[in-house]
Amino acid sequence: MDKTKAGFVAILGKPNAGKSTLLNSLLGQKLSITNKKPQTTRKQILGILSEQNYQIIFLDTPGILEPAYLLQEKMMEAVNRSISDSDIILFILDINDDPEGNKTFKDDFIFKAVIKSRKPKILVLNKVDLISQDKVAALVSKFENSGSFNTIIPVSALVGFNIQSITETILENLPENPKYYPDDIVADENERFFVSEIIREKILELYKEEIPYSCEVLIADFKERDDKKNFIQAEIVVEKESQKGIIIGKQGTAIKKLGQVSREAIEEFLQHEVFLELRVKVRSKWRSDERMLKNFGYSPDKD
Repeated sequence: MDKTKAGFVAILGKPNAGKSTLLNSLLGQKLSITNKKPQTTRKQILGILSEQNYQIIFLDTPGILEPAYLLQEKMMEAVNRSISDSDIILFILDINDDPEGNKTFKDDFIFKAVIKSRKPKILVLNKVDLISQDKVAALVSKFENSGSFNTIIPVSALVGFNIQSITETILENLPENPKYYPDDIVADENERFFVSEIIREKILELYKEEIPYSCEVLIADFKERDDKKNFIQAEIVVEKESQKGIIIGKQGTAIKKLGQVSREAIEEFLQHEVFLELRVKVRSKWRSDERMLKNFGYSPDKD
């Protein structure tokens, strides 16, 4: 009888490298929100892939960046924790970026921590469908010669190209352990979390410039009702009155649209009809407020 393998895999990379798209592709379902805007993922999201003889626990992390305010510092702390907590590091690189010739990467303490780590490191070259096979081969050869990673895998997370190779490589390096979670669990977060992420994803899609980055979504009330629509009340937190006005829109048109597309996506996720109520609240400089960030779940207490 084969022994069971189980362990944690940290998915790391710069904003917009395709980390969340890769996680969704590896799991075969949508778990993390995705968007062309950078910094889509703010918190570590745990996705679980279970089969008969193994369990891979993926840690989807915020994109690596130079923090400009306290929220981003907390995001980078989450990335560092993922490196420490993982058994395997999966570093995803957009083929347009080059960590060896990129000052942002060279000076980044997290990238340095990845390279210095003695844990198995897999480099995933993403979006290879956008370049020629010759260029892909040259990139693979370059990183193989650098010796920084144990394995280099070219993929396209968006179209699902070569994803199975990642899973197979992870399994080769995964330690023998009993499973950490029951087989029917695909995430460690509750429905409230994913509903708030769905609303935040729609804010990213519908609003421009700084607005999405100034928003946080909190679920104030969530009532499950078998015989009628679930009731969900969500609070959209912004930093300024002017941002509140933009979220609401002229005569409420913008927030009405947001409510409509969010409700449809939430109903698809929950497989249940929903009555969604959105409210907008102003919390000045919440992204730089330690107390509010802790209340919003960005400063978890550690044992």
